[in-house]
This record gives sequence, C-alpha cells and structure tokens, in this order.
Amino acid sequence: MKEYRVMKEVHFCYGHRLLNYDGKCQFLHGHNARVQIILSGKKCDKRGMVVDFGDIERLIKTWLEENLDHKTLLSKDDSLIKEFKKWKQPVFVMDENPTAEAIAKLIYQIAAKNKLPIKEICLWETPTSYASYSQ
Repeated sequence: MKEYRVMKEVHFCYGHRLLNYDGKCQFLHGHNARVQIILSGKKCDKRGMVVDFGDIERLIKTWLEENLDHKTLLSKDDSLIKEFKKWKQPVFVMDENPTAEAIAKLIYQIAAKNKLPIKEICLWETPTSYASYSQ
C-alpha cells in the first residue's frame, strides 16, 4: 500500500522513577528525550503536504512543553506525588509507570486526539535506547 510519511522531531527534558523496578531507574533521574512523530497519509492535501510541519510543532511540541518538559513524571501510585505538590515542584501524574513505552503511548494519544494522521511515536530516552508506540 502506497503512502506518504512525514516525521517531526522534538526534544524535551523530564525526570522520573519507575515503581516495581529493581535497578537504577527505581531512583529519581532525568532524561533529555528526543521524540520522533511519524505521520502518514495516502494522499497529500491541496498544498502537497500530509501535514504541515508547523502544525505538528504547534500541536505536539507545545503540548510537550506545557505538560512534560522539565517536569517529573510519576505513576499515580507513587508516594512522592504528595511531597512534590507540597514543595510546589512540577509533576505530571501518569496512570501507569512512566516508562519510555508509556510516554510514547501518551504522546501518540495526544496526536490522535488532535486529529493528526499519526502512524508512530518513537521516544528516545537516551542516544542509544528508544521505545515506540503505534496502532
């Protein structure tokens, strides 16, 4: 099946820790994330585009900057949430453990909610490790 694909890359910083994990990631730590937003379509619009890169940036990059950038991502079950709020520290509470997989899924859902023709989200947690989500 023929299709066009476009990809926009955005970067943001976040902190997190993983619950029920036996390893370094059970402790608070941070990442400089690189997100690849891959969109697809069978045809281009009247401008010759699947989606304007500026629209992707306006919708997804803005959401990331407002909600995840320089925030600590914690599971709703994490006992630190109360302390972070008491200290007035920026926290983003997730329904699940804030793994790279869960963050990729969250960004995918935001893109879909904004009616972008989302194909896949790749979240690079480090320069050599990424998780992706697609449906």
